[in-house]
Amino acid sequence: MSLPLLAIACLMLVTFGYVVKCWLSPFGDCRKCAGMGHALKTDRKGHVKRGRDCRRCDATGKRIRVGRWIYNRAARTYRAGTR
Repeated sequence: MSLPLLAIACLMLVTFGYVVKCWLSPFGDCRKCAGMGHALKTDRKGHVKRGRDCRRCDATGKRIRVGRWIYNRAARTYRAGTR
């Protein structure tokens, strides 16, 4: 088996795996608050305190995955074009 075929097979496997992940779990943890829903702050003594609610995920801790967002946009465009 040649190297380009192996690279293409690996790339297709990774892509198919991401598609399945977006299908089964369309929401992932927010990258800004790490899925907590709020920021963590430390005071001068080093004690950890709860910060403000995360604005990016509206304090839910979940965001829609990029692949699912692309699929939703394509499906919405397709539905609008076939009316």
